[in-house]
Amino acid sequence: MILYKNVTIARGDNVLVRNMDLSVGEGEFVYLIGKVGAGKSSLLKTMYKDLDILEGEEAKIFDEYNLLALKSSQIPYLRRKVGIIFQDFQLLTDRSVEANLDFVLRATGWKNIAERRQRITEVLDLVDMVGCEKRMPNTLSGGEQQRIVIARALLNSPRLILADEPTGNLDFETGQRIVSLLYKICKEQHSTVIMSTHNLAFLNDFPGRVIHLTDNQLVEVGGTDEPDTIEDVIAGSTPDSLESLEGIPSDLLHAADDSNNAEAHC
Repeated sequence: MILYKNVTIARGDNVLVRNMDLSVGEGEFVYLIGKVGAGKSSLLKTMYKDLDILEGEEAKIFDEYNLLALKSSQIPYLRRKVGIIFQDFQLLTDRSVEANLDFVLRATGWKNIAERRQRITEVLDLVDMVGCEKRMPNTLSGGEQQRIVIARALLNSPRLILADEPTGNLDFETGQRIVSLLYKICKEQHSTVIMSTHNLAFLNDFPGRVIHLTDNQLVEVGGTDEPDTIEDVIAGSTPDSLESLEGIPSDLLHAADDSNNAEAHC
């Protein structure tokens, strides 16, 4: 699904990730964690060609698109296979939910009106929002807006869903419902989901693979075939690298601190 070899990502002169190797398979649920500014959003943006990779040996999506040599004419076709979920929703505020979704379908080549309406109903049903077609975005709660954003991302049945801090503007309970929905989509539709987050508490209910961006490096947490847990993340990190994350039980964080101090003493 995704294969990066020896990839370096930068914003201007600021190198965010150096010599990164990453392989993600079909149907995986992946958490991308790290401090603000570590490069989480930038990494996701390279996957749908909103940010160029500075350099690399290999960078492929779907074993079909070479991100290191992708022509601008191919980018729209890549993006049709990727569902993108933003923290700040990015809904068109001057039109209804139905019009927001219809705009995407028309832009991606859906010509038949009846087929577009049917697809809109299908994706709204997936996110439990049927009946809100005529509502304007500003009449919806934050959680409802994010459900519409997920519905928008599902319109073209993407093989890959990239969620950039999708719960960042939501309270924990609402955010948990959003993660539950993404988890369900991953497991039932076999879509690969990569979600950046600051809240590790989601791992308690929705175990997955954890990738940590820290000190300009990508660090794989765990490394077994079993989904990672909060304990795995703590064991593979230092308190300093976890200081911006939420949902970490204090006893585990203190245990990591004690372990780190013991290693330093030795």
